[in-house]
Amino acid sequence: MLVAATFCDRVSVAEIMNTINELDGVALTCDLPAHGLVRGDVGTAMLVHRNGVAFEVEFVGYDGHTVALLTLERSQVRPLHTHDIPHARELEHA
Repeated sequence: MLVAATFCDRVSVAEIMNTINELDGVALTCDLPAHGLVRGDVGTAMLVHRNGVAFEVEFVGYDGHTVALLTLERSQVRPLHTHDIPHARELEHA
């Protein structure tokens, strides 16, 4: 008898919830003063490197201009969650 393994048999729920895919929103987990960015700023993962080891992340202003396009390590970003809320602040240029 063949029993099909479910996706959750191989991957924990925590891993699923922490996955970042291309075009997902992410939040910074640290300040990046050289780019005028602070912990909690929201960007978009434009490219995933090596199965989530690093990401190309674009940060944009509300007028649509690109503030920064950076390669960030997994520890520098986290996925957005349903309990997160947007926050506006003035960008301080470095």
